[in-house]
Amino acid sequence: MYLLIDAGNTRLKFACHDGREWLLRDSLLSPEELPGKLPAGFQPSRILVSCVAGEEFAEHLRQALICFDAPLEFLQSSAQRCGVLNRYHAPGSLGTDRWASAIGAWHRQRTDCLLICAGTATTIDIVRAPGEFSGGCILPGLSLMLDSLAQRTAALPRAAADISPAELAEIPRDTLAAIAAGCLHAQLGAIERMRTQLPADAPVLVAGGNAELLIPHLAGYVHHTPWLVMEGLLIIAQTALLEDRFHENS
Repeated sequence: MYLLIDAGNTRLKFACHDGREWLLRDSLLSPEELPGKLPAGFQPSRILVSCVAGEEFAEHLRQALICFDAPLEFLQSSAQRCGVLNRYHAPGSLGTDRWASAIGAWHRQRTDCLLICAGTATTIDIVRAPGEFSGGCILPGLSLMLDSLAQRTAALPRAAADISPAELAEIPRDTLAAIAAGCLHAQLGAIERMRTQLPADAPVLVAGGNAELLIPHLAGYVHHTPWLVMEGLLIIAQTALLEDRFHENS
C-alpha cells in the first residue's frame, strides 16, 4: 500500500495505491485533514512526499503523518533515479514535483516529450530519449499573471482567460480581451518556443489547475495528465520497495 503526496504552492494532492490500482486520488488544503480523508482501514506500507511548499508546511505534514507506522520519504531530486538522468547543473536544486513528473512522463511515453505544469507557476520541461530530464523553464502562472495586472496597476481590471482559440486569433478590441489575450499569448509563446527543441510530433503532457485553459490552444498530440506527479511518485516508491527487498536478501 502506497500513500503518495504532492504538496504544491496552492494545494496538497494525495493518492492511495494498493500495488495494482489507484484506490483514491484527491486534493485538500490542510495537512491536518489528510488522515481523515483516506479510505477506511487504509494502512500504507510506504509514504512518499514531494513538497515544494516550504519547510514549515513539510513539518505540518510530518506531524499529520505520525499516526502511520510506515517508512516516510521526502523526495529529493538526484542525478539519476528510476532510469532517468537529471541534466540540471545542480540536480538537487530541481523541484521535486518536476523531477517526479519527468520520471512519470518517461515511463509513460518512452520517447521525447514536453511537460507542462500550469499551476501557480507554469513550468515547461523537456524529457528526451533514452531517459533524460534535459531542463526547462519557469514563468508566472496564468492566474498569477492576471492577478498581478489587477493588483499592481491602478486601472486594469482582473480578466478571465477562458477564451476560445477563435477569440484568441482576433485582435483584441477592449481592455479585458487585451489582458486575457496577452497573458495567454505569453504562456503559449513560451510553450511553443520550448517545443521547437523537440521533434514536431513529440507528445505534450499538460497538468496543473490551469491545464484546461491552455489545452484548447495547443496543437498536436496533447494529453491531459493531471496526476503525472503521482505516477512518478508511484514508480519511485515501487522501485524503492524492490531495492529494499534486494538489500534484505543480499
